[in-house]
Amino acid sequence: MKTSVTLTEAAPILFDLVAVIVREQGTLSEIDGQTGDGDHGVNMGKGFRLAGEKLRARGEFSFPEGLETLGDTLLSDIGGSMGPLYGTFFTDMGEVLEGADSIDGPRFSAMMTAGLAAVQGLGEAKPGDKTLVDVLVPAQTAFDEAQASGKDFAASLEALKTASAAGLEATKGMIAKVGRASRLGERSRGTLDAGAASCNMILQAMADGLLARLAA
Repeated sequence: MKTSVTLTEAAPILFDLVAVIVREQGTLSEIDGQTGDGDHGVNMGKGFRLAGEKLRARGEFSFPEGLETLGDTLLSDIGGSMGPLYGTFFTDMGEVLEGADSIDGPRFSAMMTAGLAAVQGLGEAKPGDKTLVDVLVPAQTAFDEAQASGKDFAASLEALKTASAAGLEATKGMIAKVGRASRLGERSRGTLDAGAASCNMILQAMADGLLARLAA
């Protein structure tokens, strides 16, 4: 098992992110429709599809260049609050890799830290508010704890995947504190959060892509 993945090797993972969001946009809109206006999947699908088209048109690109393209596209082409949140999430993650030639455990941790800071800096959501932060925080914590305990990059990614999925499931028992769903109060309990659902899909796809390349 390798301990790092080159930025060139990692570049095709961007297409994995596009594929999962485009494929699952109906599910995301269905989740969103339970507490919101049901357009999360439509907007995400549109933005990721456009980003995929831009990436294919570019031909060769590195992983951070792909993250920048994805982030810029979401910033300019998705409406509502999620465009800026995910746009800065991806662009700030990509900036961490400037000057690097590969992704290892510490660099991935730095990417997650930057992405979470971008989301919380814009949205000001805290754990327990029933947002994508309820996936990002446990995922990052689990990854960093695995790294601190001496686990390798691959094992740390597996820990992240488990915590991400658990974080999504936990939103079902929460009351929405921010966004449109917050108007429902107690009635928002019992449903998943759509932003947390899309975030889990993104983290799972990214981790799976890196794991496949670490094992290659």
